[in-house]
Amino acid sequence: MEKSVQITLIVAVAVIIVVLLAIGNLPQTNQSNTVIGNGESRVKVIPDLVKVYFNVETKGATSHEAKDKNAEIVDELKTSLIQQGFENKDIQTTGLQIYPDYNWANGVQSLNGYRATHSIVVQLSTDKADRIGNVIDAGVDAGAGISYINFELSQEKQNQYKAEAIKLASQDARIKAEAMAEGAGKKLGRLVSISDSNFDYYPWRLYEAQAGSMDVSEAKTAATNIQPGEQEIYSRVTATFKLSNF
Repeated sequence: MEKSVQITLIVAVAVIIVVLLAIGNLPQTNQSNTVIGNGESRVKVIPDLVKVYFNVETKGATSHEAKDKNAEIVDELKTSLIQQGFENKDIQTTGLQIYPDYNWANGVQSLNGYRATHSIVVQLSTDKADRIGNVIDAGVDAGAGISYINFELSQEKQNQYKAEAIKLASQDARIKAEAMAEGAGKKLGRLVSISDSNFDYYPWRLYEAQAGSMDVSEAKTAATNIQPGEQEIYSRVTATFKLSNF
């Protein structure tokens, strides 16, 4: 190797070492200069909706036949509900599937027609819960099955309570971080970062059909005799703050 090349390599290595040493001596803005507060909140809410979930299942020799039979039941259900004063926006399709129905015998697969399944949800406000029995009758009389019945929050209420829960959790995070800072003889500085790590909301189940069976009278009793009580939604927030001396 030529002497000039060797000198260049030596100089380059020396420069790298100097840079690394300089970086190692720089002041570090690491976790020792920050404090993390984990805030939590629980907000009590009262559901404003009751939702009845129906499942319509039909069979046919062809996919069109299965679909047409299914549509007849769905149309009858919707017509009955609209006659009761419900609007189309209160009756929503949540799923529609048409698929071949196969039989297996002695390891041989054979086509046994087609199935169509249609999932429908009917919603009404909790102050009209006394009409749930009529909704159930409309579905069952049309040929639909009840999947389950829930107390739920409308999207508007979800957004309202979510904002409230996250706000309270953020305040809780700051209070905890402030206490930790004071306990360590420090002062809470500016906010570095904050994130919503968790928000829990689940519908409250009133009735759920058992596998392969449905008890209409039980569904009516559950939906009409149980009043919506206070439930809790939960939020968790993580906030990082700078620390400074007094």
